[in-house]
Amino acid sequence: MAPAAGEETDMRYRLLGAGELLWDLLPGNPQMGGAPANFACTTAALGADAAVISRVGNDPRGSGLLDRLKSLGVSTAWVQTDPDAPTGTVDVDVGERGQPRFRIHEGVAWDRLEPTDVAMSAARNADAVCFGTLAQRAEPSRSTIRALLGAVRPDAFRILDVNLRQHFYSREILEASLTLANVLKINDAELPILGALVGPSDSPRVLIERLADCFELRVIAYTRGEAGSLLWADGRWSDHPGVPTRVVDTVGAGDAFTAAMTLGLLVGWDLNTINQNANAVASEVASHPGATPPLSASLRHLFQGCQG
Repeated sequence: MAPAAGEETDMRYRLLGAGELLWDLLPGNPQMGGAPANFACTTAALGADAAVISRVGNDPRGSGLLDRLKSLGVSTAWVQTDPDAPTGTVDVDVGERGQPRFRIHEGVAWDRLEPTDVAMSAARNADAVCFGTLAQRAEPSRSTIRALLGAVRPDAFRILDVNLRQHFYSREILEASLTLANVLKINDAELPILGALVGPSDSPRVLIERLADCFELRVIAYTRGEAGSLLWADGRWSDHPGVPTRVVDTVGAGDAFTAAMTLGLLVGWDLNTINQNANAVASEVASHPGATPPLSASLRHLFQGCQG
């Protein structure tokens, strides 16, 4: 519907993170977490109209997550409240070089995500939806995530951040998710696992090309920690060496990369610009505790053009 004369409209890109929403119980400093929520928070910080589709418990931790999302400018309109299951939590230990180790609790609210009418409408109106494999570990969340992705417009980005954790994935989940996606974000530990779906190779570039061809992916991002990232899109490559970073912890750095990359794709930046700016955002997140620290004015300035 066209706006009336003089009516203000929000023309920002509409981005959704669909899946887990939880507390990362870092030593002495709990932080909001869940890859889809981290994605939404970073895109909001960079100027997008961001929201989360998830589910929390009817408990203080659930209320705390809703308050935290709102404080970061992320819509909670599609976060459901479960009357029985608790809000999700993850025990996190940070090891050498800031690498986290996770113990993810089961039977929590985001495992019971439902395909409500308002959630399906949000998916249909989104310019990009980020989802992962973790939220598909159990029903009904698994079927809900897939229904939401099925409702997304053909021209929108459907970004799979595989997020392989513990035993919470299977070949079926991986293949179904890749089929639903048109953009894939994967790291150096995950590529060999997905590469087994398309045939073994010691070459990341070969595996990336095979995955793109087999699952009709438009873009693949391959992150390598301190060694930077490799982007592929329509037969073109961009290789970035990474940004020197004084790492505090790497929780959420990959999600920040995905968020920045998605905005760059929506704007239509060239691959090298996308890669450079996404590495800059990921580096800043890794240099602070938690997954959603405030971003510097200089970084936000890079994304000023990210308006719909």
